Amino acid sequence: MVDNTNSVTQSRPRLEVCLTPALLPLYKVEEYIVVVIDVFRATTSICYGIDNGAEAIIPVSQVEECAAYREKGLSYLLAAERDGQVVTGFDFGNSPFSYTAEKVAGKTVVLTTTNGTHALHLSRSAKQIVIGSFLNLTALCNWLHGQHENILLVCSGWKNNFNLEDTLFAGAVVEQLKGSAHRTDDPAIAANDLYQLAKDDLAAYLNKTSHSERLKQLGIEKDIAFCLNVDLTTAIPVLQGEKLIKLNV
Repeated sequence: MVDNTNSVTQSRPRLEVCLTPALLPLYKVEEYIVVVIDVFRATTSICYGIDNGAEAIIPVSQVEECAAYREKGLSYLLAAERDGQVVTGFDFGNSPFSYTAEKVAGKTVVLTTTNGTHALHLSRSAKQIVIGSFLNLTALCNWLHGQHENILLVCSGWKNNFNLEDTLFAGAVVEQLKGSAHRTDDPAIAANDLYQLAKDDLAAYLNKTSHSERLKQLGIEKDIAFCLNVDLTTAIPVLQGEKLIKLNV
């Protein structure tokens, strides 16, 4: 009698977690749907902005690339953040409170951030790139459930280092997808274990993170609290060409 258990397991799509962009070279990114995660604060703001009617958000790697859009003769909102602060001369940074309907509805935002847009650009060879945050957690997971593709959850981290908040969100996604057709790797299992520790009080657990400490020193604790709202939106931003737009589901 032939045991086909291993071959069946190997044929199942993978659900994996890349704990920092520095580890992306270890993955064949072109084999995955990539979910880019930057909870504090880029992907939270992107989800909120798209849900609030932004026509598109254009992620760019460098401040200079963002500034260059001023010369294109079109009406763009320019958003640039470095080390948690708005770059001088730009319309705003990546605080979610800058992405309200009153500010972004019908507009195109050009965005560069310290971590999130960096991770996104390193993932550009993926089959598809979508954006995840606690704000759209369930909508994202419901969509991922129906995708029979390898999924890679890319944690943006902090300047290529591991961070807790992005890993915790990855664990929340793994929690919702457990028992599906996907098989997990060790980072996904570890992320889910962290989520089990934190899920009853996300704010208390993440209060000790280094990034939250940085944001507190800037006096923007309200951003941290907002970023931990679960299922506030249903929009799933997807990269089409150079633009993040709302995924049609």
